[in-house]
Amino acid sequence: MVMTWNRSYSFPRAIVHIDGDSFFASVEVAKDPRLKGKPVITGKERGIVSACTYEAKRRGIMRGMKLSDALKACPDAVILPSDYETYSLFSERMYEIVRRYTPAVEEYSIDECFADLTGMRRVNRMNYRDMAHAIRQELNVELGITFSVGLSATKVLAKIGSKWKKPDGFTVIPLNEADSFLKKTPLTNIWGIGANTGALLNKHGIYTAHEFAQKEASWVRERVAKPYFEIWRELNGEVVYELNTQKKETYHSISKTKTFTPPSRNQAFIFSQLSKNVENACIKARRWNLASNRVFFFLKTQDFKYHGVEVKLPYATSVPHDILREVPKYFSQVFEKGKQYRATGITLVDLKDAGTAQLDLFGKVQESEGLKMVFESVDDISRRYGKHAVFLGSSFTAMTQHQSKLGTGQEFGRYEKPARHRMLFKGETARRRLAIPMLGEVH
Repeated sequence: MVMTWNRSYSFPRAIVHIDGDSFFASVEVAKDPRLKGKPVITGKERGIVSACTYEAKRRGIMRGMKLSDALKACPDAVILPSDYETYSLFSERMYEIVRRYTPAVEEYSIDECFADLTGMRRVNRMNYRDMAHAIRQELNVELGITFSVGLSATKVLAKIGSKWKKPDGFTVIPLNEADSFLKKTPLTNIWGIGANTGALLNKHGIYTAHEFAQKEASWVRERVAKPYFEIWRELNGEVVYELNTQKKETYHSISKTKTFTPPSRNQAFIFSQLSKNVENACIKARRWNLASNRVFFFLKTQDFKYHGVEVKLPYATSVPHDILREVPKYFSQVFEKGKQYRATGITLVDLKDAGTAQLDLFGKVQESEGLKMVFESVDDISRRYGKHAVFLGSSFTAMTQHQSKLGTGQEFGRYEKPARHRMLFKGETARRRLAIPMLGEVH
């Protein structure tokens, strides 16, 4: 017999998943309603598509596409620099609105969250379906952004619901009706199941979420790892993934970019500039006790074209040595002799708590942890004597050669700072800001 968990009940637990539709690009439209209905793209500062509205997606624009290719597919696209500060403020408002209905909110990412509505019917004087619908409506009205919402008995089922109709979707999956949804859900549309696991299960004749959920527990345990057995249990209505309701006060990514004048063809000098960016990014990561095992670096030419590559690290780190050990393997793919370059940049993505590092077979993680302690001492020196009182030899040229200060959007050509960075309120500085977004442009 297949294990079931309170299948006779619609909602033994009531978990809602709330997902912002094209969140970054939608925030830009909410800031400036003149952009409504237009193909809007963010990511101008990186030279690649970071996010885009559904109008742009319908024209063939995809996340990660080079901006030059995006403009060929959609010449009338509105391309904007990413305004992460304002996106974070909108994200905080999203969490606050959801907390009007329940204190049990998991801030899963900047544009999505889970909430447990169980037991809140009497408090809110409405059923779970009406509660989830009211949350969605308030988010839409107050933030000016559409959200896709899924309500079900577990996080995995709620995620299936939020994906069911996008954008601006609202899908309720009562546990006693879940089978009809699972039959129409491909394996790889299940949260946590990727292409490789999907291919493995395909070999056993499993192509849908329903076919996977109907397998015996012993069969699933024998053929897949523990995380996929946990997904199987959630598909069958058992809450395995409890909400993490601890409020997040962290970064999802850290970027450091620097323009230098005059532009240069010198490979060693350009790499030194990149090394300095890596050091700066790692300083900030250590300050927040974060680590990354995936980085993106780019070089910008004198004619304002971006050339970059994403690098997967063997383990999560906040030590510049670990990143600079891997980056040279890809630097030659990006750098072209004879071209003049005017800027370098690095982004640490998918940041996680630095305390979650796992030991590896050859002791590299332990070695990295030792270096991290060294750099924490360097951080102490910098606090006492100023930033970069001690720095890497690979950054020497960048640290000692005169560079122009960051300027306006016009100086950067295609790069420009978002409005919130260009226009400060009274009492603000470039590093200290009030939690107020800049809505629209000031003319």
